[in-house]
Amino acid sequence: MSAKHTQSAPASQERPPIVVIMGHIDHGKSTLLDYIRKTNIVATEAGGITQHLSAYEVTHPGSDGLPKRITFLDTPGHEAFSQMRSRGARVADVAILVVSAEDGVKAQTKEALASIIAAKTPYIVAINKIDKPAANIDRTKNSLVENEIYIEGFGGDIPALPISAKTGQGVPELLDMVLLLADMQTLTADPGRPASGIVIEANVDPRKGISATLIIKNGTLKKGMFVIAEQSIAPVRAIETFMGTLVPEASFSSPIRITGWSGVPPVGASFDACENKKEAEQLVAAFGDPNRKENIPGIGLSSDGKTFVPVIIKTDVSGTLEAVEKELGKLDQEKIGVRIIHAGVGTITEGDIKNAQGTDPAIVLGFNVKTDTQARIMAERTNVRIELFDIIYKLTEWLGEEMAKRTPKETVIEVRGKAQLLRLFSATKQKQVIGGRVLEGSFDHGALVRIMRRETEIGTGKVLELQQQKVKADKVLEGNEFGAMIESKIELATGDILEALVRIER
Repeated sequence: MSAKHTQSAPASQERPPIVVIMGHIDHGKSTLLDYIRKTNIVATEAGGITQHLSAYEVTHPGSDGLPKRITFLDTPGHEAFSQMRSRGARVADVAILVVSAEDGVKAQTKEALASIIAAKTPYIVAINKIDKPAANIDRTKNSLVENEIYIEGFGGDIPALPISAKTGQGVPELLDMVLLLADMQTLTADPGRPASGIVIEANVDPRKGISATLIIKNGTLKKGMFVIAEQSIAPVRAIETFMGTLVPEASFSSPIRITGWSGVPPVGASFDACENKKEAEQLVAAFGDPNRKENIPGIGLSSDGKTFVPVIIKTDVSGTLEAVEKELGKLDQEKIGVRIIHAGVGTITEGDIKNAQGTDPAIVLGFNVKTDTQARIMAERTNVRIELFDIIYKLTEWLGEEMAKRTPKETVIEVRGKAQLLRLFSATKQKQVIGGRVLEGSFDHGALVRIMRRETEIGTGKVLELQQQKVKADKVLEGNEFGAMIESKIELATGDILEALVRIER
């Protein structure tokens, strides 16, 4: 990389924070995102959004009164957030953990918190639904402490703010706290460098080809560059913003869409921009074997060689969703398991099909739900499989059978029988006619043989012809003599032991 891309501190500028909102499914994550989007994007701009990316930018006044940009991942609990851990990267700078003032901490709250902590992301607790009659902020705070979420004023330093995502009460203060946490991290980036960042979404459009939504974490992306993500490469012919507009360049922490990839870039993968195609191709080549075993949640093999079947689950209610997830956990086996890459409540939509697309498309499982028309059409076009059920054990039975089909088969070599060579009748090139006796098991026509001499393997061969009492035979059993033609590069000798081998898949 040239010197102009390696400048020190003076080239760095403040980088807007990237925020993810997580929590229990019914606690108002989507409502909060909707409120922030509607009230913090200029009305004339919001009306111009023609295409919806899975991230967007808002502005909010900073401590100095000047507008500050904040980038939000649009899908609550976005898949990319959990996938960062496997690649050692981090997509979000700040997380907001939403907890209902009516219900307190739930199972999915704890799961979300575990993901936040594993990613080492600073976070804020948003106590939502304070406008509800059953809201009890003090009880919710006690619930947080009981679950080892130590908030300010209750033995810890985690900020906790009461809000109503419906009315907007407390939301400006929440955004103030987001900017404060971002300031404490001193987020900076260098606009003079080629862009780099994270792939947060990828899909296949039958007309446009493969497109991916990227979050730029550093540097600047310009038209004419090339971007790579692992084994995928794309020329930057057009840069599309979350507003659906085309721009000549974009910088941190902007969400953008790039179309024209050579393959579907993995969600959660890091991307890098290059000045030219040659440099991009060199980086792709240096990345290594695309079929290597690596831990990519939802897809293929884990680092220990275990195979996972990626699934997306949609159910009618959250209680059923938890039950289905629990049952799928019981299907885990030594060689294969289920990896849930997305779970939610409601109709199977086009968004679910987009989430399912990838190098190994996920199976979309629906329980007591329907598939909308657009989702069904997209699934047919992109070969994403949708299976619907109304009985849980039927779902688990079907998925168990599918896992059995996908379980990697292990080929082992077993000794079917052993024979001793009693006499060598003739040898022509590599074909040798012998007489022998079966010592153990059976000696089979067509079998591969391992040639042992004084308990040492000296080579291999194959049984081309087999006779017993001068009559052709498929196999000769223990204790019987036989005649055979053996094909082998090894010169056989009286006394050799021939082990008949069989390959078995299990």
